[in-house]
Amino acid sequence: MAKATADSVHERLLPWLPKSYFALRKYNSKTFLSDLIAGLTVGLVALPLAMAFAISSGMSPQAGIYTAAAAGLICGLLGGSMAQVSGPTGAFVVVVAGIVAKHGVDGLFICTFLAGLILIGLGVTGLGTAVKFIPRPVVTGFTNGIAVVIASTQLRDFFGLSVGKVPGDFAGRMSVLAHAIGTISWQTTTLALACLTAMILCRKWFTKVPGAIAALLIGTVVALALKLPVETITSRFGGIPTGLPSPHLPPMRLDLLGALLPSAITVAMLGAIESLMSAVVSDHMVGDHHNPNVELIGQGIANVVSPLFGGLPATGAIARTATNIRSGAKTPVASIIHALVLIVILLVAAPLAGHIPLAVLAAILMMVAYNMGDWQEIPQIWRASRADRAVWLVTFALTVFADLTVAVQAGMMLAALLYISRVTRTTSVMQITPEYFEEGKDHVLIGRHIPEGVAIFKIQGPFLFGSTDKVKEVTDQLADLPPVVIVRLRNMTAIDTTGIQALEDLAESLHATGRHAIFCGMQLQPGHMMRRAGFAEMVGEENFCPNAHEALLRAGEILREEMPAGV
Repeated sequence: MAKATADSVHERLLPWLPKSYFALRKYNSKTFLSDLIAGLTVGLVALPLAMAFAISSGMSPQAGIYTAAAAGLICGLLGGSMAQVSGPTGAFVVVVAGIVAKHGVDGLFICTFLAGLILIGLGVTGLGTAVKFIPRPVVTGFTNGIAVVIASTQLRDFFGLSVGKVPGDFAGRMSVLAHAIGTISWQTTTLALACLTAMILCRKWFTKVPGAIAALLIGTVVALALKLPVETITSRFGGIPTGLPSPHLPPMRLDLLGALLPSAITVAMLGAIESLMSAVVSDHMVGDHHNPNVELIGQGIANVVSPLFGGLPATGAIARTATNIRSGAKTPVASIIHALVLIVILLVAAPLAGHIPLAVLAAILMMVAYNMGDWQEIPQIWRASRADRAVWLVTFALTVFADLTVAVQAGMMLAALLYISRVTRTTSVMQITPEYFEEGKDHVLIGRHIPEGVAIFKIQGPFLFGSTDKVKEVTDQLADLPPVVIVRLRNMTAIDTTGIQALEDLAESLHATGRHAIFCGMQLQPGHMMRRAGFAEMVGEENFCPNAHEALLRAGEILREEMPAGV
């Protein structure tokens, strides 16, 4: 009886247990060695990124290291993703810099603490999945905008411009920097360009070498060896203190709570979006499924703890997560080791970090800004529809020229109106005629022979943002699917850019496992949108069939082509 009760309790707790619990149950020395190598690698990669994000946010460089160490440790222990690495990211730079400029460091700590509580609330109540209702044009718009703003904040250090206080707004910043163009330092600029070139070469030709580490080592060694007159962490910030900070509660100023709540909500939403996006990337790379609610609880706890040690907001970091997995990470232990590497650096090597030139960190952030921009999605959104273009453009413009909080709110309002508009268009009234019956014959599957080796799925209703996660019905059984998968879209009444992206991801997942994807029966609006977005070219015109009859004929061709000779 007691055993049955214990088993029942364990069963109820399973959906709320972190990934580390499942990973450590079957842990061994071979897995540890893989995690150790990955953790050491990503720890070194995280060092310059953490400092650069902190400096760009208006904080001291060590604040970024404290954040990366706390978030990496806590999310590794309590998060819901198998190989994700968390820490400060570019998504927070704009909003954090704004909070620091307006409310000071104490205001930032309060905001981060509140955002952590909101994230915990989202996870505990199961509302973590609500972030799927943020459409692709909004996410792309503020990602592009953040990238532009980050790049603009690095121009002073990249070119070594002699300017005093740089304005916080984009237009004011660019005006001041333009007037200071005559003070450019050619030594600083050459060093920054050399580091940027090193990262580009690593990305293109030496993919196993982390570009940030290469730039950090090359830039710092060259600056020291040639005694270049460039600003360093020590010259501007007085170096990085050795040791760990003592925890302390941020002063909870009640007069700031109302003013900080909108920013805290923005930080929480950004943290949730980026964490879950990064977790999805991690899932694709390691073949796992993250737990979104547990992940948000882990991220929330990390953001509650981070300000206690003088840290910034933290979230899942896509670039560091990808580096972690490519370096061989198998479990959350790699994230914990990455945090321990940063702690060791703080304890024994902090003075060395003071020699890092700010131009090197500026070059690294320039590369980060380019990588995070999702620039390849802009042409797809631009081809989709005027409404999607408007949502993207408003979100992008407000992110750059106004405020990230305003940008997300405006983008979501436009997207909601767009959603209502598209759903209402799916309602139609039409007369049933003999021609209608004749046209429908080729779409009907009843009575047709479905050959062995073919699976058919259908999508019913509007396939818009908020509903695209339902393709998991296919991807969850990917390993058991036959060689050819037909996705029937006859009953899909509408689609948007988020839905098209989901179908592209589905096709890529099928192709990655050697399977063939055929899409058929598109109605007028979905077919028009998918063609404009280039979806037909992506899957191949021969796999973009007008009806089920043509799709089955195409499936038969594929099976015959792949049939072994002589069979």
